[in-house]
Amino acid sequence: MYAVVGCSDCSMLWVVEGRPETSQCPRCGTTRQYAKRKKFVTTEEEDHAREVRASMLANRQGHGDAFAELDSFTEMEGQIDDAGPSDEEYLERSGIDADAVAEAGEAAMDSGGSTSRKERVREAVRELDEATEDAVVDYAAERGVDPEYTRTALEKLVRAGEATENRGVYRLL
Repeated sequence: MYAVVGCSDCSMLWVVEGRPETSQCPRCGTTRQYAKRKKFVTTEEEDHAREVRASMLANRQGHGDAFAELDSFTEMEGQIDDAGPSDEEYLERSGIDADAVAEAGEAAMDSGGSTSRKERVREAVRELDEATEDAVVDYAAERGVDPEYTRTALEKLVRAGEATENRGVYRLL
């Protein structure tokens, strides 16, 4: 269930899902019991609640007639893809090869995205059964991280209190 509710302090309108014990105004932060909030409409459909809220806001600003001429949110959402140039057309007009961009995106997705060197060191400490310095260096090196960087990163993690080292074995905190 969805309800369009209002704030008695600042007149903000928003949509609340379900029946929470309390609700907080997104504008002024006032928290009230949900039961005491003014509910302008209660409906089972989120889109209907969004439409009512938008209509109320348009009427407040004197644009109720213009709002009435618009399509529903659902219909406008379906029209978004038809508005403006396509992504490929935009890139080509900007002087960028759209095919190269698509290939780079696919390559990044195939490799699991880019992971920072520091995150690779953390991953090694997290994943290894016995995360000794040598084991972490080997793990990170297999994934393209310089061994010297790995050793320095381990020291920094311990100094920053993000990891501990006990008898040569590292553990993240």
